[in-house]
Amino acid sequence: MSAYVVEGKIIAQSVYDELRSEIPHLIRQTGHRPVLVSVYVGAHPAIEVYIRSQNRAARGLGIEYRWYQLPDTVEEHEVLRRLDQLNRDPEVTGIILQLPLPAHLRRSILVNAINPLKDVDGTHPENVGAALIGEMRVGSCTALAAMRMLDATGIAVEGKEAVIVGHSELVGKPVSLMLLDRQATVTICHIATSRRGLLAEHVRRAEILIVAVGSPAVIKGDWIRPGAAVIDVGINQVGKQIVGDVEFAPAGERAAFLTPVPGGVGPVTVSMLMQNTVKAFKVQTAEA
Repeated sequence: MSAYVVEGKIIAQSVYDELRSEIPHLIRQTGHRPVLVSVYVGAHPAIEVYIRSQNRAARGLGIEYRWYQLPDTVEEHEVLRRLDQLNRDPEVTGIILQLPLPAHLRRSILVNAINPLKDVDGTHPENVGAALIGEMRVGSCTALAAMRMLDATGIAVEGKEAVIVGHSELVGKPVSLMLLDRQATVTICHIATSRRGLLAEHVRRAEILIVAVGSPAVIKGDWIRPGAAVIDVGINQVGKQIVGDVEFAPAGERAAFLTPVPGGVGPVTVSMLMQNTVKAFKVQTAEA
C-alpha cells in the first residue's frame, strides 16, 4: 500500500471543531438553538446506524435532533402531512428525508414538499437549481463530503481529468457540478458505459476518480491511474464485511490518495449535514 489513506474521522472532526466554536455564539445571539428533524420510513439497519450517528453528532454540537419513524405501509399523503407540519413549525431548522424509501412512495414528490430553506440535504429542486448556476446555498451532504475529502489531499482541481462513476441525484450529478465550478474536466460514467465495455478506459484516464455506484469492487485496482486521487463513496456488505466500490488494496498500490470504506466518506457526510443545518439556521434567523 503506497497510497495515503484519507481518514474521514479526522476530516469530520475538523468540521465539528469549526461548528463547535460557532454554534454557541449563534444560540446566544438568537435565543434559539438549531433543530434538525429526520423523517424515516420503514426499518433499515443501515439507516438506523446513520440516524444514530446524526443524533450523536448533533447533540455533541448543541443542535437538537428529533426523528420520526413511520411504518413502511404509510400512505404518501400521510408523509406529506408530516412534512407540511415540519415546514410550518418555526422551531424546526432542517428536515432530512432518509433514503431509500419504500417503492410505493415517490421520492421526487416528497423531496419537493420540503421547504427549500429547511432542505439540509440539498435535494430540493430549488437548491439543485441554485447549484447548477453556481449559486449553491446548501449541497448534497454526500457530494460535499466527497469534495471535502478531495480538498484534504491538497490536489489542485483546476484542469484535472476528473471521472465520476455513478450519476445519482445524491452524488454523481451534484459532485459533477462542484467539480465543473472548480474547472475540472469532468466525465460521468454509468451503467451504459459499462455495458459498452468502456468503463476501464475512462477510469484509467482519471487523475481524480469519484465512485458511487453501490457495487463491491466494481472498479479494479489495476484500472487506477498512477498518482490518482480516489474517493470511494460506495458502501456494500459482503458477508460480514463492509467494503467499497473500489478494490482497496490493489488500488492503494497505484493511487496517491485513497479513501477507506468504512471510515471514509461516511463520517464526513454526517459532518456536512451538521454544517448545512447551521447554514440553514443562519439564513432563517437573519430573515426572522
